Amino acid sequence: MRRKIINVFAKQNYNCFACSPFNAIGLQMHFWETDEGVESEWTPKNLYEGYPGVIHGGIQSTLLDEIAAWTVYIKAHTSGVTSRLNVRYKKPVLSDQHHITLKGKIREVEHSLCFIETQLLDQNGVICAEAEAVYFIYPPEKAIKMNWYPEDYSSFFEK
Repeated sequence: MRRKIINVFAKQNYNCFACSPFNAIGLQMHFWETDEGVESEWTPKNLYEGYPGVIHGGIQSTLLDEIAAWTVYIKAHTSGVTSRLNVRYKKPVLSDQHHITLKGKIREVEHSLCFIETQLLDQNGVICAEAEAVYFIYPPEKAIKMNWYPEDYSSFFEK
């Protein structure tokens, strides 16, 4: 299964650096649900380089953190905030690629903590970076009340 996720937060004043379609300098990520978790394909640009031809490590960690957040939304059915992000950089992420793929899946939920495994793969499917993200997750009622999660889970998907 692979189905497109609708960014239910993308309203006029939504300016998330990672996923808002309105942030001109942002990453403008899009997401899909899979059987195992959540995926995103993103096209690198030289605008996000550190060394010439290589995507900055801070941008890579932002991509990994954001795929973790959307994994919490879709697979844990709530919202949360990053408690910890442990990134392991394995290979340079080159900026001249057609796309990179990000993957997130929940390893475990323990009380109010959600442990997510994330990967950043180059256009050939080689893992360039991976991270364990730990999110502090909210009870769904609180997430909805704070407007950090929709009242209707099905609004994430086309009908």
